[in-house]
Amino acid sequence: MGWKATWVLAVGFILFWNSGFIGAEYTLPYADPFTVLFWRYLGLTLLLGGFLMIRRRLRWPGMGAVLISFIIGILSHGVWLGCVFFSLQLGVPAGIVALVVALQPMATGALSGSVTGEPTPWYRWVGLLIGFAGVAVAVLARTDLERADSVLAYALPFVSALAITIASLIDRKRELEVTTERVPIDISLFYQSLGTVLVVALPALFLENLSTRWTPVFIGVMLWLILAVSLVAYSLMWVLVARVDATRVASLFYLGPPVTMIMAWIAFGDRVLVTDLIGLLIVAAGVLLTQSGVKTTRRS
Repeated sequence: MGWKATWVLAVGFILFWNSGFIGAEYTLPYADPFTVLFWRYLGLTLLLGGFLMIRRRLRWPGMGAVLISFIIGILSHGVWLGCVFFSLQLGVPAGIVALVVALQPMATGALSGSVTGEPTPWYRWVGLLIGFAGVAVAVLARTDLERADSVLAYALPFVSALAITIASLIDRKRELEVTTERVPIDISLFYQSLGTVLVVALPALFLENLSTRWTPVFIGVMLWLILAVSLVAYSLMWVLVARVDATRVASLFYLGPPVTMIMAWIAFGDRVLVTDLIGLLIVAAGVLLTQSGVKTTRRS
């Protein structure tokens, strides 16, 4: 496949991945956040488990590897998506949630030196600060600082970004440890999903009673979140990593906010404010600075 195929894969990844924010908002009228996460990751766990069993690849990689997968899954799926769902439920526009979460690749790049032992270039720190400033412009313009619920709603996406950044750093550390057995991606994702189900099961059951309105819309959106977002988008990401490199694939996440804003405008009529656009431009400047010193090599 040539560069045209790579572009098709990249566009597909962007659309599938960012549709998750829209799908999340669609499910909330039919179930509360913990319950939505429970059904989504229960379905994903059963699907991955069945696939691995059919392929005779389902195995126990060891307590240490499973615990790490559980921690990564709880942070990068449970906490990350949990905060996203609650912020959407509290009225934060999907595009703003995507804008805040877009800080994660920059934060991971700036903090990765603590894992690799290599010094972090100055431009990564400055780029992260500029990106944070851009997010602050968009978020503060919408936040009513006199209302605790408004402050909480707009603070939750920052917790999402923090959780997935920590998960990324843990995963990076695991990759660098030569004594650690490499767990295949699909097996690791299975245990990540299983860990998420186990954690959200209690609040979904005891706080939300697993209350769900099983309408065709909810079932359809849930299938989309499981198949298109959790499987197709995730698979496209790894195909792209194999074709180009992780840095260029990570840069695709920065396209999430404008794409999500357009999707949310089409799906829900969400308004895009001038401050949103200013924030996007400032974040883009931070991204350009962060990426300016990165050398990438195209894979054949």
